Amino acid sequence: MPVQPTYPGVYIEEVPSGVRTVAGVSTSITAFAGRTRRGPVSEPVDVFNRGDFNRRYSGLWTDCPLSYAVEDFFANGGSHAIIVRLFKRKADDDTGVAAVTTGNLQLEAANPGDWGNKLDATVTHPADAKAAEAFSDGLKARGIPVEPGDLFDLSVLDTGTGASEVIRNLTVKAEGGPRRIDRVLAESSNLLRVRVDNNGNPVLPNARPANNANGKGQDGNDGAPLDPADFQGEQDKKTGIYALLKTDIFNILCIPPDVRGGTLDKAVWEEAAKFCRDRRAFLIIDPPAAWDANPETAAQKVKQDQQASPLISLTNAANAALFFPRLRKRDPLRDGQMDVFVPCGAVAGIMARTDANRGVWKAPAGIEATITGADELTVKLTDEENGLLNPIGVNCLRSFPNLGRVVWGARTLRGADQLSDDYKYVPVRRLALYIEESLFRGTQWVVFEPNDEPLWAQIRLNVGAFMQRLFRQGAFQGTSPREAYLVKCDSETTTQDDINRGIVNIVVGFAPLQPAEFIIIHIQQIRNAS
Repeated sequence: MPVQPTYPGVYIEEVPSGVRTVAGVSTSITAFAGRTRRGPVSEPVDVFNRGDFNRRYSGLWTDCPLSYAVEDFFANGGSHAIIVRLFKRKADDDTGVAAVTTGNLQLEAANPGDWGNKLDATVTHPADAKAAEAFSDGLKARGIPVEPGDLFDLSVLDTGTGASEVIRNLTVKAEGGPRRIDRVLAESSNLLRVRVDNNGNPVLPNARPANNANGKGQDGNDGAPLDPADFQGEQDKKTGIYALLKTDIFNILCIPPDVRGGTLDKAVWEEAAKFCRDRRAFLIIDPPAAWDANPETAAQKVKQDQQASPLISLTNAANAALFFPRLRKRDPLRDGQMDVFVPCGAVAGIMARTDANRGVWKAPAGIEATITGADELTVKLTDEENGLLNPIGVNCLRSFPNLGRVVWGARTLRGADQLSDDYKYVPVRRLALYIEESLFRGTQWVVFEPNDEPLWAQIRLNVGAFMQRLFRQGAFQGTSPREAYLVKCDSETTTQDDINRGIVNIVVGFAPLQPAEFIIIHIQQIRNAS
């Protein structure tokens, strides 16, 4: 606040600079939705490498195409994934969660799955009476009436993975405070929970479990196959893909089919594309399995199907891209036998790698966009076949001598030549999404500020600095900022009527870099006439 001078002398006042840095958001956080062997259901969980995924979701699973897509993602340069485990009960009264009864203590696996049947839990009483008494005295000093004879320890072993936990000084007393077993397991155990009743209340026995009481998991199962409605979910309940509403941000969405060799229903792709449009994210669409059933005529079938009945409507197509064909690689769970896998995870990893090395404005395609881990492609496309698909917005995966398998297309599903769409290319669309999300988050401070020229000047300064930073990194066309971008916020964009309605209008434009998709070399002989 201004200094109020009261005596002759020098006064110091610190004045804010008015600069609020607009930080660029991430560009390659990739969400995967589908079945896994274990893990929390309908909860987005961040994983940062294959080891992290293996610990939380038990790694590769022959019945889980998602696990192979995640492996491809990290193998091709991805560094941050969000996993949404989807689970469908076999029956309404079957939760799929393994029960682990240890004496009079009713426990269960932390989440559904056959993995819970491999749990082995044992209750023991504290061996050191003095230590138990000291711990009890500490609780009593905090107003928690727990006696030494109320305390017990719980050890659990996952015989499937070898993971184990030992949790000490637990109690079943309702007034047990922070050491009550249901609270402790919910906070610190990855393996067990206390069973709850139909009202969601923990089922606790009246007395401490007997010493050396042992229980083994039983009746857990991996659930039923998912149907389209399980993928689509419900927005208000945050199920299916809408579980991602619980996370702050994701940039890319991959939805592998539920079974090997399966094809996702068109209704799922449409719902996912709409969701990505609303969340300023990008959808990678896998090709239907039927497209590569006959490699000799695959390209013609793809063109015919896409023109007759596209996988998604044009309304949501700018935020989606389709890649064809599928990958063939060796499956370590089947003694290295070759099998077919969807390409979404590998393509998402290449996008992440390209973003890190070159920037989101660089097309994730070309000789640098090599696919790691794939031994073959289900269809080996020729230049002529590629020429059938590229003009209708189908991105081809190609195999070239000395290069291996590469991504050889960078068009959105609005990238058909006849549409002449502004968002024809993947890097242009993803750059726009990056700018939109960064400015959306970086201009929150504007809300409720006085709507006049001082505010507009600050907006121009801060947004302009963000765009200038991108220009210097090579994100835009043009040799000068004037040619590359514009930021306008003044009395022309925000009229008095806007001010009266509490609106400030900011106009941001940019000249995107278009990929050099067709390289034409003109060769001419120079002949000496003399």
